[in-house]
Amino acid sequence: MRSHVSRPPAPTTTLRILLSTVGRAAALSLAVGIVLLVIFFPYDTDAPLSAAEMAKERDYYGRAFAEKGREVLPSDSAESAEEERYVKVGQTIAKAYHIEEDLNDFIQKRNLASAKALDVGSGRGYLQDMVADYTGLDISPTASRFYHKPFVLGSATSMPLADNSFDLVWSIDVLEHVPNPEQALREIRRVAKDGAILYLSPAWDCQPYLADGYNVRPYGDFGVQGKIIKAGIPARVAGHVFARMAIYPVRFATWKLAAAPTQLHYHKLKPNYSIYWGPDADAVNSLDRYEAALWFLSRGDECLNCETGLDALTQADGRLIIRVRKS
Repeated sequence: MRSHVSRPPAPTTTLRILLSTVGRAAALSLAVGIVLLVIFFPYDTDAPLSAAEMAKERDYYGRAFAEKGREVLPSDSAESAEEERYVKVGQTIAKAYHIEEDLNDFIQKRNLASAKALDVGSGRGYLQDMVADYTGLDISPTASRFYHKPFVLGSATSMPLADNSFDLVWSIDVLEHVPNPEQALREIRRVAKDGAILYLSPAWDCQPYLADGYNVRPYGDFGVQGKIIKAGIPARVAGHVFARMAIYPVRFATWKLAAAPTQLHYHKLKPNYSIYWGPDADAVNSLDRYEAALWFLSRGDECLNCETGLDALTQADGRLIIRVRKS
């Protein structure tokens, strides 16, 4: 009798099996990537404000500044207590992320200490001594008490400032709190001079679960649905990373191919104005750094820290540095 000895598959058979396995894995990855892109791709856009609406807002904030710009709330009022809480949170974040040090280093390295600068969403004015010629703009009328340099009461989406006024414009941890972020970018670009430098550092990719503190509160705070949401945060974070890996090769290939000004795409968020669980619990949108860069590039501006588009994948530098080219 012949003994039945199993033989190893022929090399061609092994290759076919390997290719089949790789093909199935690639197809599955592609399918998962497409699903995640549908979930995570920023679809929301702004409707531009009309000239009449912008004029109305500028008029309102101009009058509000004259009437309330130097008003200080009573120290025992609820409004004062709430504002002081935000001031303390802002101080903690600024220290943790070295905001002052990074901005000062940027200004010194680019010889911008003598630039005429605008701080959009200047808050408590802690950056007003970064340059000699400084203007702070904020929507809060009581913020004026923090300033020994020019302060303008106004909205980032309708600045009561002249065209082509500033050599340097920065906005830090602000744009994610602006309901119409594309309109804010239009205004920032409008008041900047040709050749001006923009230093934009919002909190990119804010997540909806921040509003209710799912990332910081214990499971005991939630019912069944809340527990499921909290337990799903790691999967959501992983899915977001996977989606970025899937979309950025396409973005890299089309980095400089935008032939006409693009719209800013982002995700709208529902902010929590009742309880501040932590940073960006009150964010109204989730901004994508690549989409913001493309918005400027498609208008002829230069991105000084993302020329290749590769950093849009790693986001090693969370800032977006733009040189305005209006001509």
